[in-house]
Amino acid sequence: MEHPYQYAWIIPLLPLPVPMGIGLGLIFFPTTTKNLCRMWSFHSVFLLSLVMVVSADLSIQLLKRSSFFQYILSWTINNDLSLEFGYLIDPLTSIMSILITTIGVLVLIYSDNYMFHDQGYLRFFAYMSFFNASMLGLVTSSNLIQIYFFWELVGMCSYLLIGFWFTRPLAANACQKAFVTNRIGDFGLLLGILGLYWLTGSFEFRDLFDIFNNLILTNEVHFIFRTFCVFLLFSGAIAKSAQFPLHVWLPDAMEGPTPISALIHAATMVAAGIFLVARLFPLFVVIPYIMNFISFLSLITLLLGATLALAQNDIKRSLAYSTLSQLGYMMLALGMGSYRTALFHLITHAYSKALLFLGSGSIIHSMEPIVGYSPNKSQNMVLMGGLVKYVPITKTAFFLGTLSLCGIPPLACFWSKDEILNDSWLYSQIVGILVCSTAGLTAFYMFRIYLLTFEGHLNINFQNYSGKTSSLSYSISLWGKKTPNTKKQQLSLLTLLPMNNNAGTFFLSTNTCRINENVTRPFMNIIHFYRTKALSYPYEVDNTMLFPLLLLVLFTLFVGVIGIPFNQQGNYLNILSKWLNSSINLLHKSFSNSMDWYEFVRNAAFSVSIASFGIFIAFLLYKPVYSSFKNLNLINSVRKKVPIKLLFLGEKIINMIYNWSYNRGYIDYFYKASLMTSIRGLAQFVHFFDSRIVDGITNLIGVLSFFIGEALKYVGNGRISSYLFLYFGSLYLLISFLFF
Repeated sequence: MEHPYQYAWIIPLLPLPVPMGIGLGLIFFPTTTKNLCRMWSFHSVFLLSLVMVVSADLSIQLLKRSSFFQYILSWTINNDLSLEFGYLIDPLTSIMSILITTIGVLVLIYSDNYMFHDQGYLRFFAYMSFFNASMLGLVTSSNLIQIYFFWELVGMCSYLLIGFWFTRPLAANACQKAFVTNRIGDFGLLLGILGLYWLTGSFEFRDLFDIFNNLILTNEVHFIFRTFCVFLLFSGAIAKSAQFPLHVWLPDAMEGPTPISALIHAATMVAAGIFLVARLFPLFVVIPYIMNFISFLSLITLLLGATLALAQNDIKRSLAYSTLSQLGYMMLALGMGSYRTALFHLITHAYSKALLFLGSGSIIHSMEPIVGYSPNKSQNMVLMGGLVKYVPITKTAFFLGTLSLCGIPPLACFWSKDEILNDSWLYSQIVGILVCSTAGLTAFYMFRIYLLTFEGHLNINFQNYSGKTSSLSYSISLWGKKTPNTKKQQLSLLTLLPMNNNAGTFFLSTNTCRINENVTRPFMNIIHFYRTKALSYPYEVDNTMLFPLLLLVLFTLFVGVIGIPFNQQGNYLNILSKWLNSSINLLHKSFSNSMDWYEFVRNAAFSVSIASFGIFIAFLLYKPVYSSFKNLNLINSVRKKVPIKLLFLGEKIINMIYNWSYNRGYIDYFYKASLMTSIRGLAQFVHFFDSRIVDGITNLIGVLSFFIGEALKYVGNGRISSYLFLYFGSLYLLISFLFF
């Protein structure tokens, strides 16, 4: 009987027929391929579902056998270099492959309806399937060369998906920003791989770990050089997982379609950096300076992400900064040595954040016919509110995802985040205070998103103006044709406008927005279609979009069970610990192996209290209570009792925090002033030096040669005596110049 691991090679290959088939079909049979576009979405879902089944079966085998499997095939061999490729199936691979496939299948099902009316529908599924294949190839790689190969493919797919609507200037700039920022980290990763090969002579993980540890034990390699090589490896994770200071690309990546944000920028691609550090953990853990540096950098990242999410109005951008902060949590756990806890939070956060992103996509999808065709409006939480009675299912799913990310039991993120909080106190009291403060900020900004989006009253006055049974809906497209002119519709919008040029103070004003069914914006056409039901108000999305949301709700509710950190008589009730204990010896310490009920309840009460305080502040500030005159009188009476100086100081501090968050911490401005301006100035100087100095000297020599030649041809008269006179005369002048 053949071993089931022998079929693991199909994991990264199964999704590939979809992009290949779409590409060949559009070349040779374009009309038929476009007419049968829904067939390709079915194939995408079906093939990735097969990968999910294979990954689940391999994970079950790992739990039963408590072993791992590696297959290696030689690619090229000579005396100095040996390159091999293969696949490695261990607990880390199985965790990542299940995570990628389960979320990937749900996102593809969701995307079928979300992107159906877009003319780039086929291109979208080709990119998504190729990305899934690249990510699966990355997590199953058996050596560093393979990891770098698939690492670059994942980056390329991210570039294509972020810039999917590439005729939008913002989307084009966002994908270029992501590409350039990741180039910095990827170049460092390549140098680190080459440096480790120079030290160890191998790219294979097991050989690499053993040889590197022996070199450290025997002190055969200089401390600075080995530390620098490992740091270069970590630089790849800094860029891919959006750690400070290479985090700036992640919020702008929200210019892509929302399903891309759910898959790539919540669950998979940004998790590639966490995966890389986890895979190479034996290299990092033996160098304490690197571990401390990882902890320090991730601590800055989680604090920065939490503070920048406080004042964002774009719902997707707010969730992106939340992802930035949660990636900081995972990397901090790795830096503290809590390997299992980091992977646990990676799992719980992936499902919760995918639920939130798909929920935001449903909200955007339902709001677009109301507010118009601009993403700046359909994604603006200021224009939302009061959606509870219109989208109850989406609201419930989003609410559960919000509670999970806040760390409210018994939802998924509570279990993993509680462990990170506990480990941070054991690691350092200062780190514990900062991490707990960030947990409170997380609860605040997540409930701010929820309250602005769903509670209160809808900030748009809408009605069925036409009075007919059909109403306007639409889809953004790059290639679509415009429909014939029909009647115009008017919508009255309540918008928040800045008052007195103060970014923190707003007042309500009423504007009128005209929407024409034949709208053409620069770089973008809008395709329209009609629905059989009047939709002059926010509506619940179709069942094919609700189904993935409901399944993600189940994951958010129950996936935390695999990491509950209790033991009974020395036997783990923790499936994740049992899973990882069968892995290769990672030579790491873990603070969170087990705990008793009393310790758990004490820690949980503390973490839930912090989250509850953040939720309370969010309700106090953003719950729509201002319609009650009693509340207004209460607020005014409190303000009268506070001293004016203290009140002024408090408002000044709040405005500073708001401006810091709204302007992204001024980091983009700093990069523009310090890097972009200086690099452009340097480029202009180099261009001037090359064109005017280097080329000028060359051209001057050519011109002088021409004129000297023209002058000398008139001197020649054919007399040897004249030539000798000129020769000796020139020689005399030269000798006189040199010696006198």
